[in-house]
Amino acid sequence: MERNAAAADRGQENRPNPFERFVDAANKRVSRAPFFAVILVAVALWAVSKPLWASTTKWELALHTGSAILSLLLLVLLENAARRSEEASQEKLNVLAEALADLMEHQAHESETLSASVDKLREAIGLEERH
Repeated sequence: MERNAAAADRGQENRPNPFERFVDAANKRVSRAPFFAVILVAVALWAVSKPLWASTTKWELALHTGSAILSLLLLVLLENAARRSEEASQEKLNVLAEALADLMEHQAHESETLSASVDKLREAIGLEERH
């Protein structure tokens, strides 16, 4: 059986790098209710701090700047986590498809239709590598 590049990588242990470990930790905290509560408290504190600011424009600018920076950072972290999750799911599907193709090939000695299905399945397994 010929193995594609994704299957060859499966044998290697891929440990997450420090950034990926940070993303995982941040994702676990950001995607839970306590983080939402912290954001609500921060907005409430900002709202009651209006009398402390010299002008309304600067008071609004503080919220806009802070929220824009936080949004950008969260976007990068969450997109990284989503990409890696999608890659892991695709790898699981590839393993299942390869196992199914092996099983079908083992049973395909007497059936041309099953042999053709095995060929189609093996071709489909490599689709994400060609695109």
